[in-house]
Amino acid sequence: MKISALNVALMSVFAALYYVLSTITPYVPIVAGIKINLEALIASVFGLILGPYLGALASLLGVAVAWTLPPGNMSPYGLPFLLSPPLNALVTGLVFYRKWKAGFLVFGLLIVAFLFTPPVQPLPENLYVGIAVLWDKVIAMLLILPCVKLTKQLASLGTVPLCFMLTFIGNQVDNMWGSLAFATPVVYEGIFGMPLDAVRVAFVLSPFLYPAIRIAQAVVATIIAVPLIMALKGTPWLWQETNILTFE
Repeated sequence: MKISALNVALMSVFAALYYVLSTITPYVPIVAGIKINLEALIASVFGLILGPYLGALASLLGVAVAWTLPPGNMSPYGLPFLLSPPLNALVTGLVFYRKWKAGFLVFGLLIVAFLFTPPVQPLPENLYVGIAVLWDKVIAMLLILPCVKLTKQLASLGTVPLCFMLTFIGNQVDNMWGSLAFATPVVYEGIFGMPLDAVRVAFVLSPFLYPAIRIAQAVVATIIAVPLIMALKGTPWLWQETNILTFE
């Protein structure tokens, strides 16, 4: 992919936007230093506007700056989750710009990898932990299929339904990486100081909170993304004109 000066400028502007949002956006505290940074929802918009690769790079740069500078201050609690927004932008952009098989593969690999982490092992004894964490992620991954196979039907209802589904998928990818990272011993034990049994309890409680937060994030991201996509259509600001909203 050829990167132009405009691409670099847009990536820098969006990364700066991410940092600014991190300083003014509230977060949702979970447990033992874990929190959900609500500004991460903007990464879905990055993927839709900048495309999967520039969107992921802009998100990575933005989240790295937000983690390094105040209020982040290089907290060890946030370090394992720095890839969550870039993966959100990557998968959202891949699906939107007709590379959905790659996006589906990335999401699927994250889900499968979680099944091999200590909180879920050994199976089937701890399968309930995997079900508690993954049920909404699997639904989100499967939503990729109607996004690309029923695009015309969904688009007939307007841009909003498609954008909502895409941003929901992206935010669930964000959550999936966060769950996978937290499920590794170096994170839950080394950084957070939590025993394995406590991690399992935290994961079992997660279905009652995370899906509602991801839906709310998708609603806000959709409100931002829809007018942006419509305004930038036909301009060099949009990564490329061909996407799932254009039909041959």
